[in-house]
Amino acid sequence: MLTFDEYSTKYPCIRMERRNGILLMTTHSKGGTINWSYTDPEAYPGIYYHLGEAFHDIGSDVENKVVIWTGAGDGFSGPAGSGKKAPPRSARGWERSNWKGRHMQMSLLDIDVPIICAVNGPALKHGDLIFLCDIVLAAEHATFQDSHLYCDTVPGDGAHVIYPMVMGINRARYFLLTSEIITAKQAQDLGMVNEILPKEKLMARAWELAEMLAKKPPLATRFARTLLIHDIRKKMLEMQGYGLALEGLANMDDNPAEILDRDFPGPTQVKLRTGQTL
Repeated sequence: MLTFDEYSTKYPCIRMERRNGILLMTTHSKGGTINWSYTDPEAYPGIYYHLGEAFHDIGSDVENKVVIWTGAGDGFSGPAGSGKKAPPRSARGWERSNWKGRHMQMSLLDIDVPIICAVNGPALKHGDLIFLCDIVLAAEHATFQDSHLYCDTVPGDGAHVIYPMVMGINRARYFLLTSEIITAKQAQDLGMVNEILPKEKLMARAWELAEMLAKKPPLATRFARTLLIHDIRKKMLEMQGYGLALEGLANMDDNPAEILDRDFPGPTQVKLRTGQTL
């Protein structure tokens, strides 16, 4: 297990500080809003490949009593969907994303202390992670979207589990199929957001709640978190792998040799019976 001093500076896209057992985690790209873009080599795969490991380190540190997660800049996560389909993958190339995506969400659920998510602006990519947290605060200008189908991709990376749980099955199907953008007020009316605040008051309220929780007996808050996310964890274990498999199948390409060379640069070794190189 790493100490806080070791893991708090380990990730270039995550700033961490801790005060009285309260860990503040700020995710960013170059100091601004997270960029999950597949087309920006400086942004991707940074946050996607680091977030699960960071959650694991945080969850392993018994000195953490409460976690606050927020974003940098004027938004929580982005960019807005381009409408362009993600580049096709080979099966082996997809497994990299599959593994990282699966462990990113499960490692967040493995954090055994209360998590407060302070959504400081639009959450247009991977907003599903927000709702694995226990308390969700949102700035007045925050919005929420899942853009998988907007980009011709199956919403199978956990979005298909989380949104029906927090929105209701019928509302979630509409949200996911249409890539609808909803406001903070709409999200609050649906029970997804607990409080809406002016942006300048958002972090003060997050710290106020965190300090209140940090004063509780540690086992009471840890076991409360464990108990309250049990159904979410069970549903994710049941459905996440299936969803990722279908998302991957829809992303396959008809030219496996070309795509495998892109996913794994260098000489290829395996050959099909037809002589085609994999």
